[in-house]
Amino acid sequence: MNLEAYFPVLLFILVGIGVGVTPMALGKLLGPNHPDAEKLSPYECGFEAFEDSRMKFDVRYYLVAILFILFDLETAFLFPWGVALKDIGWVGYISMLIFLLEFVIGFVYIWKKGALDWE
Repeated sequence: MNLEAYFPVLLFILVGIGVGVTPMALGKLLGPNHPDAEKLSPYECGFEAFEDSRMKFDVRYYLVAILFILFDLETAFLFPWGVALKDIGWVGYISMLIFLLEFVIGFVYIWKKGALDWE
């Protein structure tokens, strides 16, 4: 087996691991670590992290996060479409209009269901 042919792949893997691990190790070694009560308190989740696992909690936090991710990803498709609009022609234009129509229908649906209402 010719190991010299795999050298670029091995080098790529080692550099990738180095780029991923080195900043984390440097941050752990050189960064300050002075946790206090404020740093260890819950942040925007609405409940303490180490309590009874059967306690009731508000699902709206997770619903808003999921809806944000959903609509953020859908709007991320608009930029490449706008950049390539001259190249894709009418077929691409019509298909994006259909996509946007589905996007608006979904937005109106969750709005009417009250998923965006915060009490």
